[in-house]
Amino acid sequence: MTRFRLTIEYDGRPFMGWQRQAHGVSVQGALEEAVRLVTQERATVHAAGRTDAGVHAVAMAAHVDVAKPIAPFRLMEALNARLRPAPVAVLACEEAPADWHARFSCTGRRYRYRIACRRAPLTWEAGLAWRVAPPLDAQAMHEAAQALVGAHDFTTFRSVHCQAASPLKTLDRLDVARLGDRIEVTAAARSFLHHQVRSMVGCLVLVGQGRWASADLAAALAARDRAALGLNAPPDGLWFEEAVYDGVQVAGSIQP
Repeated sequence: MTRFRLTIEYDGRPFMGWQRQAHGVSVQGALEEAVRLVTQERATVHAAGRTDAGVHAVAMAAHVDVAKPIAPFRLMEALNARLRPAPVAVLACEEAPADWHARFSCTGRRYRYRIACRRAPLTWEAGLAWRVAPPLDAQAMHEAAQALVGAHDFTTFRSVHCQAASPLKTLDRLDVARLGDRIEVTAAARSFLHHQVRSMVGCLVLVGQGRWASADLAAALAARDRAALGLNAPPDGLWFEEAVYDGVQVAGSIQP
């Protein structure tokens, strides 16, 4: 049995999310079916993160155990051939130690959220960014975001369906930057709660619109109550961008 480490890119729009489920197509299901067709084996593909419906990835780390003797490059090529026309691609494939785990060995994760500041509807970018009519004050958003950095109880920013054992998380980074008519929010932590990034972004947009002040965001955090959440951003603009293992980054970049 060989453990293969995969780097995966996908467009989340057609999927119900990463996790395999009975009521719709998933990224995990598409990959596991491709593995079955290539190897005639039923194997589980484990990922660094379980993204929601409509959320994308440019460098999702994953692993799968295969009994069939096959070279990493051949496995990658064969999986990509079987995945077509689903918008999922294996960018890299290599052998990994038997005790390496895409989820449990991961020591850091980074997400990026893209906001398109324009009045006109999105065309080719629909589903790949959140359109918010201008103006948005990116500097005010960034300054307010720093109240969320560090170790906190993120109950307010946690989905009621979250299965994590504790709402306590340490947010290493939450940056907001303007790039032309785009605003990008970058969030980094060892791990995140269900909907945490989307919930934080939604509230930061309220700050950018002048509907909330920094104090309102801090108060929402302190409330530790989901009812105090101002806005949950849609999944469209959320991208899984990086996984970290023993200081080594598995990262990709979002193209404009």
